[in-house]
Amino acid sequence: MNYKLSLLDTPAKNLYPLGDSFSGASPDGTTLSVNNYYMEQNSHPFFGVSGEFHFSRMEPGRWEDELIKMKLGGVNIVATYIFWNHHEETEGSFDFTGRRDLRRFVELCRKHGMYVILRSGPFDHGEVRNGGLPDWLYGKPFEVRKLSPGFLACVRRLYTEIAGQVKGLFFKDGGPIIGVQIDNEYMASSAPWEMTTGISNEWAFGGGEGEAYLLRLKELAAECGLCPVFYTCTGWGNAPTPDSMLPLWGGYAYRPWLFYSHKGEHPATEQYIYQDYHKNGIICTDDFRPQYAPETRPYACCEMGGGMMCSYNYRFQLPYKSVDAMANVKLGSGCNFLGYYMYQGGSNPIGKNGQYLNESQVCKISYDYQAILGEFGQVRESYRRTKLLHYFVRSFAGELCGLPTVLPEGASQIDPSDTDTLRFAVRSDGKRGFLFVNNFQDHRTTHDRTDETVTFETAEGELTFNFGLGAEENCILPFNMDLDGVKLVQATAQPVTRIERDGESVYVFFVPRGMRGEFVFAGESGVVTCPDDLTAQEFTVTQGEKHVKVLVLSRDMAEQMYIVSRNRLVFTTEALLEDENGLRLETMEPENTVYCYPADALGGEHTVHGPLGEYRFTAKKWQGAPIVQKQVGPSRYTLTFPEKLMDGAKDVLLKIEYTGDIAHAFVNSRMISDNFYNGAPWEIGLRELAGELSESELVVAITPLKEGANVNVESPMAGRLEEVEKLTAGLHSAELCPVYEISLPSQG
Repeated sequence: MNYKLSLLDTPAKNLYPLGDSFSGASPDGTTLSVNNYYMEQNSHPFFGVSGEFHFSRMEPGRWEDELIKMKLGGVNIVATYIFWNHHEETEGSFDFTGRRDLRRFVELCRKHGMYVILRSGPFDHGEVRNGGLPDWLYGKPFEVRKLSPGFLACVRRLYTEIAGQVKGLFFKDGGPIIGVQIDNEYMASSAPWEMTTGISNEWAFGGGEGEAYLLRLKELAAECGLCPVFYTCTGWGNAPTPDSMLPLWGGYAYRPWLFYSHKGEHPATEQYIYQDYHKNGIICTDDFRPQYAPETRPYACCEMGGGMMCSYNYRFQLPYKSVDAMANVKLGSGCNFLGYYMYQGGSNPIGKNGQYLNESQVCKISYDYQAILGEFGQVRESYRRTKLLHYFVRSFAGELCGLPTVLPEGASQIDPSDTDTLRFAVRSDGKRGFLFVNNFQDHRTTHDRTDETVTFETAEGELTFNFGLGAEENCILPFNMDLDGVKLVQATAQPVTRIERDGESVYVFFVPRGMRGEFVFAGESGVVTCPDDLTAQEFTVTQGEKHVKVLVLSRDMAEQMYIVSRNRLVFTTEALLEDENGLRLETMEPENTVYCYPADALGGEHTVHGPLGEYRFTAKKWQGAPIVQKQVGPSRYTLTFPEKLMDGAKDVLLKIEYTGDIAHAFVNSRMISDNFYNGAPWEIGLRELAGELSESELVVAITPLKEGANVNVESPMAGRLEEVEKLTAGLHSAELCPVYEISLPSQG
């Protein structure tokens, strides 16, 4: 199809600072501020990439490596809920130890150069019991989430305790905390009071006092010592958005909450349709209905679907390509702050009295969330794909952040079920910019696109893109891009980053699947076409006295890329970590091939393949014995583990294949994991359990899938008996999968 779009009358953004409520300085002179379109650091565009990581949902021994993975994945801001009922289960008795150690977590964020946004409640949600409100609030002579003296007194105590834990760790003190969220989804959402029957019609109060409530809590937070650069609030739904707070948005395409009442198929959603979220008077097809003029605030996100949990009534396997596709759509729609919920999965703690601290529609322990990083640090496809977008927005924030969105006519009104019409948007100043294309749609199957044509009218003349794009893929294509004085007219390749090597700039691109890579340069520089069997190609372009190197990668190779210290690129299919001790490879395989740019980046013996060097690394192979599996009931099993379970491994994942409704795992009668069956393997990290498992067996109990179930209550003695026509349950396999760690040489 042929599409045309004029960029000639694209108005420049009217940018202005949002004032003292959105700015701050650290003792070393670094400044952070927010204007009406994007964040700034030292008066330069700063593109925030936020990833949600709930510290109390993970054993603290795992925190640091997971934060390092986030950092190498391009995340520069860590958002974390402080669940009230994780810290004050008993009124007046707070616990900030172990996995609840907020200060230690924030200090680790500071160590690795990551900013922090505290989501301080009092109401959080997060699929936690009562939305995070402690049980004891249920019996108080006041309503929660209201401006009553009793409730405010309890919140003051909470805020005072939080402030005490993070004293000296705010940006103004030289610390990493830049934001504090006040409540969550006020007047937009609530949670069941699990104090009654669990899934009932009795819900915690959702709010009704508008801005007055949020402003009073903001004032209270400041009085208690929670003093960030800016305060945030929920943007979506009916949530109030005071002028002195930054509204944060998001989007979920996979919505388990629909099935509280919905019984049909999940509909295709509007989340993969481009909009213009920073234009006054705009009408969007999603839930973007701000109570402020859109051009007066940045469109910033805190809850883009980085995954989604299975609820009891909605089981599915998340398509990992949905995550970066949504990020692409948000970027093309004017977003200058990406935020994922969740980025890091986790496991719910158990309360001090054996109480499960979750919401009853979800698993009692597991909060893996099918997230970008799994419950035990598993690296998902979504990690590899979003990493490339994060490198792009951080490397080219100055080129991207100020550009307005331009949409073709009708683009925001495309029916989600329409997978034929090309979905694209442009961010441009009328001369240069980026073409965003999305070929993914939730709950629908898209097809390969071929021979698409998009023509722009620009101040630099007419420009035409001819391209194809694979099914489920997305891309960002540059035009009239300045590569250190060398003009790139257009490219059917996506920019990733810019690094310096030996005083020269190297621009890194990748070719999206289904597309043929081609670069068109101004003047006599001509056209460079990539080979069809591209893995990695390097070339130099000269225009007059200016010259620049370009490194082009296939999509497969680009997804393996990490940017590490000293402007080196390391390529691996596994997880790469870097800290003060150098590079480490976290891998499921004992033998690994790693590629580097430049070719000698790691030093030592290697093989040169074009611009890349190939290195081989081998770990001492894990010698653990297999599991002894025994069936002890119709759908109950015991697993006995080898005595030396870890045997030099960093971790061991127990991977279980089963059929059933719900599966639970117990050690010494204590539940350690559970899973709602959705056809995917159930994985449990065993590192923290290795000592117990050397002496105790693990019990797996599977609740069967039931057909023709009926509860017979025809009894004069209050008898109840379940009658079922067919039961389906079985443990098919249980496998131990070691996780190795290999230290890599640090030369380069």
